[in-house]
Amino acid sequence: MRKTGSRLAAIAALFVTAAACGGSTSPTVQTDVGITSNSILLGNTIALSGPAAAYGTIGNAELAYFTYLNNTSGGINGRKITFKILDDAYNPAQTVPLTKQLVESDKVFAMFSGLGTQAQTSVRDYLNTQKVPQLFVATGATTFMLDYASHPYTIGWQPPYQGEARIYAADVVKNHAGAKIGVLYQNDDYGQDYLKGLKDGLGANASMILDAESYDVTATSTAAQLTKLKASGADTLFLFTTPSFTIKSLVITTALHWEPTIYLNSVSNPQVYMGIAAKNGAALKHVTSVGYLKDPTDPQWASDAGMKLYKTVIANCTTCNVNDGFNIYGVAVAWTMADVLTKAGSNLTRKNVMDIASSQLNESNNPFLLPGVVVKTTSSDHFPITQEQVINWGGTGWTLQGSIIDERGTIK
Repeated sequence: MRKTGSRLAAIAALFVTAAACGGSTSPTVQTDVGITSNSILLGNTIALSGPAAAYGTIGNAELAYFTYLNNTSGGINGRKITFKILDDAYNPAQTVPLTKQLVESDKVFAMFSGLGTQAQTSVRDYLNTQKVPQLFVATGATTFMLDYASHPYTIGWQPPYQGEARIYAADVVKNHAGAKIGVLYQNDDYGQDYLKGLKDGLGANASMILDAESYDVTATSTAAQLTKLKASGADTLFLFTTPSFTIKSLVITTALHWEPTIYLNSVSNPQVYMGIAAKNGAALKHVTSVGYLKDPTDPQWASDAGMKLYKTVIANCTTCNVNDGFNIYGVAVAWTMADVLTKAGSNLTRKNVMDIASSQLNESNNPFLLPGVVVKTTSSDHFPITQEQVINWGGTGWTLQGSIIDERGTIK
């Protein structure tokens, strides 16, 4: 028995020595919760109903991209992506239990592209405590990028609202130097972030703002606020609003026989919603916004390879309007998510994926973004996209103006 035991010990030692000397050439596979040998489970909460339901199509477009990858490439490195979407109706009180369900019951690997500033703020501490990646939240609220040190498992994707508003500030000073500004903004961190960026961007010219009126997300109308803004003498109106309130506000502005120069935030500017506003009586004149994605309705992209791919992908979504800019947003951010998972290779741990997303991105080839727009993060800069281009409404569509503007490094 002693000889047999000694022989087994020697064999075991031999294997240990061989492994230490590189006896195995296979890469070490490291995985985490939500990863199996052939699947990756991602979770999402988004507004499929409620006051921000227009955004709900984003999740469906993301699912369409993952379906496309699963069907054409077998997923990511042999693992198909399962994407579970739950409706929180843009209500943080629903976001919290649904997020906990996805993490604790469904055992997702990561949360991806959860929508809404207040909604995602409400679960940020929980996800970071659990060390579950809160990846590429669908909000440009500056805190999700700026406060990475205190929330290392959270990161945004789209350009920060404050940076966007600074672009508007520069444009109004340059092209409308004598403007008298009125601002309509949502009364939460979303609207306040835009307002802060506008004031910071105007700097010494902040006195151009005559009045700023807020509305609650539960409101039914912004008529009272817009009446006050018109009465203030404002000739330039900034709309820091979500799509349903944007449509209502454009219609009300026309009904008030008011024709201000309008600056409209990017998260409400898809041509589909401009069209709805026009059909409901809005006279769309003198409207300025910004873009960083290719516009599916812009004929200049008709033969573009990225737009052709987008149309192929979105065919996987029976409910998605191919001309809705929110859908190309969904496909574009899903492309980045797939890029991160691909880069992770055999080390599919939550920490490694988070490290890649937050400090190792350098995408100059995302096919759905405007040429020149780069998705980039470093160990000291956690703002993936900071570039946008001014666009003007020409009556039937948006037209790109000037060149790409980069606000990287201005938000501190």
